[in-house]
Amino acid sequence: MLFRIGQKRFSIKGVAFSLFGATALLLTVGVQESRAQEESDKGAYLTAAGGCYGCHTDVKNDGKPFAGGRPLETPFGIFYTPNITGDPETGIGGWTDEEFLKALKEGIGPSGHPYFPAFPYTSYTKMTDEDALAIKAHLMSLPPVVQENRSHDVSPPFSWRWLQWGWRLLFFDEGPYVPPARASEQVTRGGYLVEALTHCGECHTPRNFLGGSDNSLYLAGAANGAEGELVPNITPDDATGIGDWSEGDIVSFMSDGMMPDFDNVQGSMAEAIDHSLSKLTEEDRAAIAAYLKSIPPIENKVTSSGP
Repeated sequence: MLFRIGQKRFSIKGVAFSLFGATALLLTVGVQESRAQEESDKGAYLTAAGGCYGCHTDVKNDGKPFAGGRPLETPFGIFYTPNITGDPETGIGGWTDEEFLKALKEGIGPSGHPYFPAFPYTSYTKMTDEDALAIKAHLMSLPPVVQENRSHDVSPPFSWRWLQWGWRLLFFDEGPYVPPARASEQVTRGGYLVEALTHCGECHTPRNFLGGSDNSLYLAGAANGAEGELVPNITPDDATGIGDWSEGDIVSFMSDGMMPDFDNVQGSMAEAIDHSLSKLTEEDRAAIAAYLKSIPPIENKVTSSGP
């Protein structure tokens, strides 16, 4: 059917088709935007779980978020975290997805050099590619910051990067997270969070003189952990660990840093709660608690190794 407006004729069928096409286009755009927002929200959540802000932001010196420069004190010297904003020159804006995955999960930078294990790739290797790329997408959505990376203050031979190839052969087990046998869905999720994303073992498992984790004391605490702090035993041992903590106590602790004896946590753990664990869902905190209560208890009374 045709109708006339002035000197022009129009087809009702053509107008209807055009309207249908416009509506379909708007719906498609709407779906794409919704999916993009869901991916962004997921990436922001995983970035918080991974503790990226706390390590890659020099909070004490009013550093820009994720721009690096935070000093990490270790027995081997001081490592300064790199810029992980989307700046293509000083950050990771020029990295491909493949380069990001290789860096995060294998500890190999785009130039082919190995990272020092102050970067917890030894835990992130257990992360899924999907979660890792969601983190990258979130970081790329944030304002890029131009800030050159600072050189580490580490003395030889620990500063010799080529030695990391040997270190990797001794202490790096590459591969995905494998849940405990016959683990429940909740414990499986908790294990993935603890072992991969929140990388609790990087601080709560003691290290040998070469900086490798002593997995015979997995999560049993360290006398000289992050920032030189004493790190407690978080296995369910009644005498030296958290055996007398309920799962609810653990969930509450991760929410606000309050221990069952009403003392507040301090230091690096307080930062981890503020920037990471408190931002998890109640379900994920409960999953972490269930996992920690399910692992073998290890008796290991951690005391200060200093004067």
